[in-house]
Order: sequence, then structure tokens, then C-alpha cells
Amino acid sequence: MTLDDILVEINQAEKIVVMAHETPDGDAIGSMLAMYLALKKLGKEVDVIAREFPRTFSFLPGAKEVKANTDVEKYDLAISLDCADLKRLVGREYFEKAKRTIVIDHHSTNMMYGDLNFVNPVSPACCEILAGMLEYFDIAIDAEIGSCIVTGIITDTGGFKYSSVTPETFEFTAELLRKGVNVSDIYQRVLETRTKANFELLRRATNRLELLENGKIAFTYIGKKDEEEVNAEPGDHEGIVEHGRSIEGVEVSVFIREKEENLYKVSMRAGNSSNINVSDICYIFGRWRTSKSCRCSSSRNS
Repeated sequence: MTLDDILVEINQAEKIVVMAHETPDGDAIGSMLAMYLALKKLGKEVDVIAREFPRTFSFLPGAKEVKANTDVEKYDLAISLDCADLKRLVGREYFEKAKRTIVIDHHSTNMMYGDLNFVNPVSPACCEILAGMLEYFDIAIDAEIGSCIVTGIITDTGGFKYSSVTPETFEFTAELLRKGVNVSDIYQRVLETRTKANFELLRRATNRLELLENGKIAFTYIGKKDEEEVNAEPGDHEGIVEHGRSIEGVEVSVFIREKEENLYKVSMRAGNSSNINVSDICYIFGRWRTSKSCRCSSSRNS
């Protein structure tokens, strides 16, 4: 499978639906919106499906076009972005009913569940893959598309600090800066600005943080009641898991969030000096999450 094969499918399709993983982060949001804007340039009829949309990213071009639901039967092509497993795909029903499907991702654990799969585990962000892909397709990356792409790159690299950052990461970002993308403004919006609810949840999680296994594991949690008391919105829990990983000696940071009764989401991050691959741990637990009412996620960039 080549990029040319993907372009053929896109050119042949008239109605396209774009989606990403549940509880979308900046890379998922950025990828969806960048793809949406690029496909609109090609004259396609496009819908973006997301049932949670953190308000942190509401400034991005195309954000107002995101839908929770549409007619499930109408799509020639479904494109999954930044999602390694069909089970975590929001809008799975659209994907399964589409005539053709494409998966674009950067997670090494990707299950290759599309008709066409383009997975580059070396890339630190799905948005970086899209930057190269759109360039190959000769689709001009303007400031709007570039803003979405930079958002994904910044969030999934932790502001360019993770070891997965490549020379291409900076080259793409420099080119987008030349195209008029306000990189510093986006950085401040997505990494340095907190909602009040996020601050309150972080404070509670920090107060509960425990160091286990002789300080090698940092563990904390928030409950549904916590989110209700601070009037939390989608995305207000983001970033909490990162604080445990910054503690000296911590090899794995674990954060548990209660989503609803008997359903919990477990996030893991490797410590700053750790060689542990938390993606592998989450993959093992992810295989039984439907029976144990637990969802596990990780960051491959840590």
C-alpha cells in the first residue's frame, strides 16, 4: 500500500467521513480538522465525527463543523486518524458501513483494521504524517491547515521535548511558521493555558498522589464526583498524568479517571528517564478492557 493508493481512494470518493479515537487529544483533533480542510480543498463532501471536543481546541479552523452524528449509510470512504484500535474509534459504525476505509496512524500497536493502512511508528504525531502526506498529494498547506497540524505536533511531542522528536518535526514546523502559522500562540493555548476546572482537578489529583514500589510508580485518580463538583467539560482531565512522570525516580506515572459507574480510563506515561514502554502495557490490558470495564491509554512519545 502506497500514498498513491490512498490518493486514488480519496479521488474516487464523493462523500467522506473522518474520525479519531475516543477522548480526543490535540493530535486527534488536529489530524481530523487538517484532513477535513484538505478534503474540502479537493471539493469533497466531508463530515467530521467527534462526540467529545475539548474546548481548548475550539479556536482551530473547522472546529465548528464537527458533528456528533450523521446519516450512517451515506459514505463512500471513512478515514480513521490517530487511532490504533477499532474498539477505540469514535464513529465506529460509520467506519464499518463505509464502502472503503483508510487508517492513518503513528502508533506501533495499530491493528491495521482498514482496507488501506498507512502507519508510521517513527513519527511522533499523526499530524506530522499528514504534513508529509498532503505535501505528497500536492495539496497546499495554508495557515488554517497548518494551525491544525502544528497543534497535533506540539501536543503529542509535549512541546518538542519527547525523545521521539525528529529533524523532520522541526523542519515541518519551520515551514508552517513561514506559511503564517502562529506557532507560539498555539503553544500557549494548548500547553500553557488551563481551564479553572482543569486546575481544580489537577489540585485534587496532586493531593491524592502516591509513590509506590519504592518511588518507581506515581499513582493518582479522579472520580466522576470530582468532575461534577468542578463543572468539568471534555478535556479538563488532560495533562494530569504528566505531573507524576516528572518526579525524580518515577519510571511510570498512572492516572485513573472514572468515566461512569464501573467504567474507568487508565492513562500511563513513562518517567523522564525511564526506558519502559508503557504502550506495550496498555496494549496487554486493552485486549481485555471490554470484560473488565477498564480502558487504557498511553503516550508513545514518553
